Amino acid sequence: MRNKIIIKYGDDMKKISIWKENAIIKKYSKLNENKKVDVLIIGGGITGASIYYHLKNSKLNIMLVEQNKIGFGTTGNSTGKLSYLQNDLLDKIRKNYKDKKASMYLESQKRAIELIKNIIKNEKIECDFERVNSIIFTNKKEDINKIKSLERFLEENNTKVYKGHLSILKNIYSIYVKDTYMFNPLKFTQSLLDEGNIYENTSIKKIKKQDNYYRCYTDKNEIIAKSVVIASHYPFFNFPFIFPLKSSLEKSYMSSSKYQTNPISLISYSAPFTSLRTYKDNVIYLNGSHTLNKNICNIKKFKKLIKKNELKLKPNYIWSNIDIITNDGLPYIGKIKDNLLIATGYNTWGLTNGVLAGKIISDIILNRDGSYIKLFNPLRMNKYICLGMLKNIYNSASGYLKGLLKGKKKCPHMGCKLIYNKAESTWDCPCHGSRFDKDGKCISAPANRKI
Repeated sequence: MRNKIIIKYGDDMKKISIWKENAIIKKYSKLNENKKVDVLIIGGGITGASIYYHLKNSKLNIMLVEQNKIGFGTTGNSTGKLSYLQNDLLDKIRKNYKDKKASMYLESQKRAIELIKNIIKNEKIECDFERVNSIIFTNKKEDINKIKSLERFLEENNTKVYKGHLSILKNIYSIYVKDTYMFNPLKFTQSLLDEGNIYENTSIKKIKKQDNYYRCYTDKNEIIAKSVVIASHYPFFNFPFIFPLKSSLEKSYMSSSKYQTNPISLISYSAPFTSLRTYKDNVIYLNGSHTLNKNICNIKKFKKLIKKNELKLKPNYIWSNIDIITNDGLPYIGKIKDNLLIATGYNTWGLTNGVLAGKIISDIILNRDGSYIKLFNPLRMNKYICLGMLKNIYNSASGYLKGLLKGKKKCPHMGCKLIYNKAESTWDCPCHGSRFDKDGKCISAPANRKI
């Protein structure tokens, strides 16, 4: 029998992810001198840490900088799932590119999970790594045939699918796969780094190409690098990549509650997504996902979303996360110009794709032939990306005009109107996802300076 508790939104509910609250934090100093390196990695989430991990034993001089704390951005706000059964994403890719590229993407996610397993084993990383079946379910009749089609696609790609039996949440149809996992993403990410050339609280304000080098500027210092990797959640520059037009943003809300049950990992097939996983004697519940420009930050709405937790449990922690959704369903990983590389746009599946990006980017830098380089080429252009660009132009323009006409506080990235998020005590940009604390300090890119 389920343990039903009337939810209360009180002072005992912490506005932080469960990973951050219980983290043993490695601390790195702020850069206070000029540097010259072979490779500069900008961003200290799972992507940047993975790139650093794959390059640290090369002969190259590697440096990593993080705007805030290592792993405390999108990585530290994730649910910690490692699965290739990724809601309706495979079907989105199938629709855009037919089954061949969708099969390659499915293979890439399985490869990413194997990479993570091997890293954990080889480095003896303690990160609560746990094998679990991944379940996908629906409460919508129109989704049943879609899930059955996905099931056939998986079987055709040598992936055994099982009929689900889901009792923890209401559903009318579900399936599951094996050989998927859960872990603590912050423990894993911090374990990839050593005491090397790593700096926190170090924000790159500008990048300038000069001859065969890039000059990268912080507030007070300069870093000269032969190669630069943008591994931050959202790149702070707009050209030549025009990233704001090639992606949109999705916000989700999470809570963690005390709950005793067998290990489980599940997600709904279609939006608005519901996701659930266990962690020790807790259950982490995600719901209320929406495109960012519809901005939900009113505290009453936030409370209602948390109350929609079907288990009716009292949360100990609540937090939110913002994910980048690419126009065609595939990540952007690779080279965008000479010795300037990027890894982003993971469509809510940043843990598998972040580790995969570490391998792909390191292969490019080390001039090795690597898998999936062509599949994730960030410079690709097609009708799916172009159609999405038209929609994103409208969304960006409307946010910019609001800031121009009546915005008291504007985002320093592109001037969009900021909205105060009472639920989390932050100023949020509905255009491109920058966030600032109540004192105006930037806590999430693409903005890289105070309000």
